[in-house]
Amino acid sequence: MGRTRLPDDSPNVFVRSPTLESGTYSTAFSTDDFPRAERLARFDELQTTSDHPMRAFGCPDDTGDFDASVESLDLATANVVRLTSSRVDIVRTPRQVREFDPEFYSIVLPVSGRVLLEQGGRQALLEEGLLALYTSSQPFRVHVDVPEGATSRASEASTASLLRVQVPRALLPLPAARLDEMVAAPLPGNTGVGALLTGFLDRLSADACEYTPADLSRLGNVLVDLLNATLAHRLDADGPRDVAQSSLPLRITAFVDQTLEEPGLSPASIAAAHHISVSYLHRLFHAHHTTTVGAYIRDQRLERARRDLTDPQLRGLPIHRIAARWGFADHATFTRAFRARFGSPPSEYRTAADPVAADRAGRVLEAVSRRG
Repeated sequence: MGRTRLPDDSPNVFVRSPTLESGTYSTAFSTDDFPRAERLARFDELQTTSDHPMRAFGCPDDTGDFDASVESLDLATANVVRLTSSRVDIVRTPRQVREFDPEFYSIVLPVSGRVLLEQGGRQALLEEGLLALYTSSQPFRVHVDVPEGATSRASEASTASLLRVQVPRALLPLPAARLDEMVAAPLPGNTGVGALLTGFLDRLSADACEYTPADLSRLGNVLVDLLNATLAHRLDADGPRDVAQSSLPLRITAFVDQTLEEPGLSPASIAAAHHISVSYLHRLFHAHHTTTVGAYIRDQRLERARRDLTDPQLRGLPIHRIAARWGFADHATFTRAFRARFGSPPSEYRTAADPVAADRAGRVLEAVSRRG
């Protein structure tokens, strides 16, 4: 396949890609829009202007046409990209890492063809049924190789296809050092937890046009949970005794996130569910988070309440019921906590998130000021 050296002095342009509308795959790029002589250069330009800049290089043994298309699905907490292309090398250089790092982790899985992922001194050769993790915080190389006899619809150029799922580092509770141990290591995507993840991505891709923006936001949370479960399962398989300790914070965090609606959720109930003492829970939580157990529960409940307040399908649900749903029995306490976290009381926040209500409120205020 030919190895491409990671250049350290490549020019770079830091321009962010446009926001893609939720609700369906959006075609962000297609070489069909450009003359054949410009297609690889245009694809390279797309990589340099992505949210974690990269470079694209043709392979030395290729003499034919280059075809590529990129489709993106925005899930709020995650982004899914489907790439179909001729044989190509996509690299993130040391210089690009130094100049800008959004701190993303991504998984890549081939749909057709093969992918060679290189990062951290390791290589993972992936075919259908395998996936691998990589990070924007280290240089990497992704070599896309085509299957024998595969051709695109637009031309006679051979093409391969892959899916990439990109998630912010902050949404993966495992320690960064443990995640970095897994980069460029093949993970099974056709059995166990990995099969749940790839199966979910298959259905998500097939039915993307049927989901509303609110659906996609919720599905993004499911996708992140499945990715976390897949990574934690791999750690458990690699070393049960050591990992039981290192993955316990992840299991505790997942437990808290899944039981936020329970009124009795507390450090004591969390510790009992995991057969540890409350004092050990606090020490463990403090070592892996920048906040306390109680503060984490409160912040996550406020975040869930904020999502409900901005959900178009819940506009008719009274604010006090949303507060109660997420464990705030006292409305005044909820209002104070919400204002402290998000800068405005729940009613104003909900109005601002609803363009129709915000416009109506603006017209009322304008009418009142005119009377004055």
